[in-house]
Amino acid sequence: MTGYLFGFLALAALVMAYAGFRRGRNAAAGATAKVHSRPIYHGLNAAIWTGIPAFVFLLLWLLFQDGVIDLLVMASYPGADAMSGPERALLISEIRQVASGNIFREPTPEVTAAVAHLRHLQSLASWAMVAVVAAIAAVGAFLGLRAIESRFRARHSVERSVTWFMLFSSLVAILTTAGIVLSLLYEALQFFAKVPLAEFLFGLRWEPQIALRADQVAGQGAFGMVPVLFGTFVISALAMAVAVPTGILSAIYLTEYASERFRAAVKPLLEILAGIPTIVYGFFAVLTVAPLMRALGISLGINAAPNSALAAGAVMGIMLIPFISSLSDDAFAAVPRAMREGSFALGATKGETIRKVLLPAALPGIVGGVLLALSRAVGETMIVVMAAGLIAKITLNPFDAVTTVTVQIVTLLIGDSEFDNPKTLAAFALGLVLFIVTLGLNLIALRTVRKYRERY
Repeated sequence: MTGYLFGFLALAALVMAYAGFRRGRNAAAGATAKVHSRPIYHGLNAAIWTGIPAFVFLLLWLLFQDGVIDLLVMASYPGADAMSGPERALLISEIRQVASGNIFREPTPEVTAAVAHLRHLQSLASWAMVAVVAAIAAVGAFLGLRAIESRFRARHSVERSVTWFMLFSSLVAILTTAGIVLSLLYEALQFFAKVPLAEFLFGLRWEPQIALRADQVAGQGAFGMVPVLFGTFVISALAMAVAVPTGILSAIYLTEYASERFRAAVKPLLEILAGIPTIVYGFFAVLTVAPLMRALGISLGINAAPNSALAAGAVMGIMLIPFISSLSDDAFAAVPRAMREGSFALGATKGETIRKVLLPAALPGIVGGVLLALSRAVGETMIVVMAAGLIAKITLNPFDAVTTVTVQIVTLLIGDSEFDNPKTLAAFALGLVLFIVTLGLNLIALRTVRKYRERY
């Protein structure tokens, strides 16, 4: 029913936009004084009044409906007041599963009665939601049409609505970022209450496999993040060693040397790499590149692991080429033609023009692309899981297996998870470190771009 309501609101807004446009045009035709707004603004204003208030109310209703229904169901359930929070959550989950038809065992009479009550409340809530949303849309349509006259400032009303929408969007982005940071900080502080900060920041062993239950047998655990962070930087460095020269040189060739026909054919093919899922790159790395790298290491007399940092870094570098190439290409294309012609007029060759004019002038865009690719490399998971391994160690041997921050986060949060245990909480501490590293890269990119934009 919710989908039909959204469709109804969209259709009502379109109908009222047309009606408002027609009425605004008629008002303009019969006006004796100067008309303030064009008919299109009257139509848009009527559509906004019809759809937006009802849409906002519908979203709020859907946000709170399940919680209110759960409270009403539990209020009528015998003995619910004496239950703890987890017990109540488990019971309401069972009631909802039975109500949806997923019956794994014979429900008790109390649960059956609660299911009937739940379905009754859901039916009432659905029809009440339809009635209220339709009433709000009707009132909005009436007010939107009633306001139409030759001197009505419809354009100002529409622009004010758009301004409020952009403000709301900005607020959502800010609150989402704040929520992410606060959640990471809260869980990370819980971790640092159990594990010393100095051990986490400077420890050289990462062995988080500790017992989660009394019947499990495991070690005491070690939570030094240095090997994990070191592996992240090793694989990212290998990836950037592949992606940066290839991406920049391909952008230079496509911009300065390639014909228009060749550029039109090759550039889309190059950017297809950006649309390939990372799991596909992971399969390519583990099935093709990793065996080749191991064979190469053995032929060189190096003890190469089946999974290696070199395999993961090489495939990740291939994945990052479109990011660097596309942004670098845009940066080169944005350099004014007069700078190229001035360089040629002074007797510079094409190579000298590229090195001494184009590269410095396009440096902000190139740096932005490189740091964007580096942030993607630091946060990549699937390729590293499949091609680099899970072993946390400090090594500069590219043929050895290493791990990264994102891989360890995934590993720590799968399986049995208790959020009062250092093993699980360590994932949030690593996430906080990853957030700080990414933020630092973005700040470096911003400062670099500002510095060189002032020069060029």
